Amino acid sequence: MNAVPEAPISTITGAPGTGRADRVQEDDHLTLKTTALAQPAQTQPTWLRGLWLLVLGVALTLAQAMAAQARGAPDSFADLVDQVSGAVVNITTSTTVERSTGPQVPRGSPLEDFFEEFRNRPGQQNRPQRRSSALGSGFVISEDGYIVTNNHVIEGADEILIEFFSGAELPAEVIGTDPNTDIAVLKVQSDRPLPFVPFGDSDAMRVGEWVMAMGNPLGQGFSVSAGIVSARERALSGTYDDYIQTDAAINRGNSGGPLFNMDGEVIGVNTAILSPNGGSIGIGFAMSSTVVTRVVEQLQEFGETRRGWLGVRIQDVDAELAEALELEAAQGALITDVPPGPALEAGLLARDVILSYEGEPVEDTRDLVTMVGNSDVGAVVRVVVFRDGGTQTILVTLGRREEAERAVPASAPVEEVPTEQELMGLTIGVIDDTLRAELDLPGTASGLVVKNIDEASEAFAKGLRIGDLITEAGQTEVSTLVELEDKIAAAKAAGQKSLLLLIRRGGDPRFVALSLG
Repeated sequence: MNAVPEAPISTITGAPGTGRADRVQEDDHLTLKTTALAQPAQTQPTWLRGLWLLVLGVALTLAQAMAAQARGAPDSFADLVDQVSGAVVNITTSTTVERSTGPQVPRGSPLEDFFEEFRNRPGQQNRPQRRSSALGSGFVISEDGYIVTNNHVIEGADEILIEFFSGAELPAEVIGTDPNTDIAVLKVQSDRPLPFVPFGDSDAMRVGEWVMAMGNPLGQGFSVSAGIVSARERALSGTYDDYIQTDAAINRGNSGGPLFNMDGEVIGVNTAILSPNGGSIGIGFAMSSTVVTRVVEQLQEFGETRRGWLGVRIQDVDAELAEALELEAAQGALITDVPPGPALEAGLLARDVILSYEGEPVEDTRDLVTMVGNSDVGAVVRVVVFRDGGTQTILVTLGRREEAERAVPASAPVEEVPTEQELMGLTIGVIDDTLRAELDLPGTASGLVVKNIDEASEAFAKGLRIGDLITEAGQTEVSTLVELEDKIAAAKAAGQKSLLLLIRRGGDPRFVALSLG
């Protein structure tokens, strides 16, 4: 920090006057004139002048320190780099890929079978191969050699080589990966303890605080960039996204590298950038340490993630849904379907709105998914739901999400049926046996089908499309047009402004509130 030059003090004098202090500038020297009320003029002793100088010097030093603290900008990142660089690594992966022989033809081309037959002739099976390499970054989290990086850095690799800041190189093995958060844990064997860095609390970071990124951008080797936290709790495309956005330069090759706070703690794993040209434009994303630490712990212990699973399909509650459900506020997670699983066994129902989970309020579906995912498999959790105008507390024993995802069957496509009636901007038909067969629905399946839709209607704006099934209206099952018309009439008679419909598309349900005006 550059010191602010002090203006020389030319004189300190005492003289009779008006009882006020004046500061005047004389020939670039600051003269401080003081006066005392009803006191005769007298010369101040030398020790008092020295005391004044000391007090002014201390005050100026404190002012400079306070200003620097208010700015928050460090004088240098050099000490921090020295502190953490030994734990940051470059990662090189190698993958064996088959080198293509013969002409390349588009998939589906009439010549595809001919050339495939040529390639399968004796002597053609042993095709030449080549090695493909990729570069990334990572960081050591324990002295016994555990390393964190991105899953996409090492995915499909045959060999993984770790290069340390010292220049030493060690092969690594994969301990576990989590594609949902793009995190992987590796392990190297070392004869000596390795320098490592701890995780920090990403939830404690504030927008505007300084951060530092380290890694291997564009294969250039160890590199450092600095910036601030631009935003928090960013979601890109993943279910468990919780990204820190930063303007610290992040480029290709930085993937998997650490994002540090000013204490040398990892508060994020550099994962992605937003860029029109593939280079940094100051919009980078690091998966928060709040998410990463739990994933890493499970990968170290089990070699895989084990997330809690509630077993419901849900959607956000908007203002119109809240009014239709008679909720006081547009918050919570509305259950649209309860397939076989923990929630069904516990007694949760479609149309329940989950308001809190284990005593914590649920703001939206993302909130609930995060809470459940962070819970232990087999845990018994308290879920408060809004049902029939009141709240109920239900205990649910959680399952495991990974097992449920592997068991989910593919949904059957939805086809349109002939036009029957126009209501609320929709052309609606009754489901019949032919449609049941086409949709692979059980014989007891019932409901109405959207055959056509006015693109200028509210229904279209809210996402309804041709082929959608309407299975409930006003929280009651409907299977005929008369039933639907009766529910519309009853809602209007009750003074309701909207009607709540349960829509199913490809087997996935969601609620939509349509205006009755």
